[in-house]
Amino acid sequence: MKKPQLDPDVADVAPSEPRLTAYDEQHVVTYVRLLQAEGEGADRREVARVVLHMDPEREPDRARSAYQSHLARAKWVTEQGRLLRGTGSR
Repeated sequence: MKKPQLDPDVADVAPSEPRLTAYDEQHVVTYVRLLQAEGEGADRREVARVVLHMDPEREPDRARSAYQSHLARAKWVTEQGRLLRGTGSR
């Protein structure tokens, strides 16, 4: 795995493949930030603005969809894809 970018731009929709993708590897930091924000109860609109670089006032549907798909992918990556787990985890 290459070193992930710290604040990459995101696609409108996260991948949905049942395997890890290059996009997932490039967006590890994005996924971590989304999971942390959710755990802290952050407002999804602010998260869309700061983490996903989308304006929820100008493009509410796009920002909401991107937030939802990337948060779902972040959860999949940690629960199923094991991208963020240690190599010894099960």
